[in-house]
Amino acid sequence: MEGEFDVLSYQQRKPRIHILTLDRVLADDIYERLRGNVRTRYYELITPKKFRLKERIAEIEESAEKTTAARMFILDVRKTTLAALHQGFNKITGYNRKDLNKYCFTVLVGDGPLNLFTAGKSIDVFVPYLAKHRTDYNPAAFFYDPFIHYEPDELEVTIDGELTLPVNLPQRLESYFPEPGVTVDSVRRYFRGAEENEGVRKQRVKVLAALFLKRISRQFPEQKDRLRELLSKDGLQLASERLNIYPLFFEDWVHELMQKAASQT
Repeated sequence: MEGEFDVLSYQQRKPRIHILTLDRVLADDIYERLRGNVRTRYYELITPKKFRLKERIAEIEESAEKTTAARMFILDVRKTTLAALHQGFNKITGYNRKDLNKYCFTVLVGDGPLNLFTAGKSIDVFVPYLAKHRTDYNPAAFFYDPFIHYEPDELEVTIDGELTLPVNLPQRLESYFPEPGVTVDSVRRYFRGAEENEGVRKQRVKVLAALFLKRISRQFPEQKDRLRELLSKDGLQLASERLNIYPLFFEDWVHELMQKAASQT
């Protein structure tokens, strides 16, 4: 990647965040969470405007140089769309490489390693996965999102070869939401609780955290006590990396990193 970009420093950055994903539901959730939080509501939030996936891919690639005016980039690195976005994400990282983790920060949201649920009984399967993303994007934080983690046979490709992102919940989570008509969008809206008071929102976060712990502890029963760290602000330490779960403490991380970036200018 060296030589592709002018590795310059762009210190005069704005309180701006680019939310870069092909998933409108996730983009809306991140946007509404940040817009609804008293600490992050005044940041300028940029999301893709196009509707078709191919148009959004091109839009993200074309926006790469514009990110040099921002203090944060939130990248959706799920496996199913990363191949299409890798070039655009590389450009963004390239243009901002000299300033990363000082004047600007990258936050990743992803779906975890392919062998997460077939690799035995250790959460450490995340270690090489996180290390690869560290090499590619040098993130300040990584958030694993269970609501975008699908098995290959759950994904649909249209007749023209364009990927269609699932509307329904991943099958492994369906039993926790037995009501008819539940979708990823409706679940995200419920736990976001944008129309509810702070007390209700906090209670829903606790319910979601308990659900996540129950599901992942079922997969790794011998590590249940260790996995409780995933529910904390600092996340779970895995070798030299840390793992968080989206959306737990997501707004806190964004606010603190944006404040840190602002303090450097």
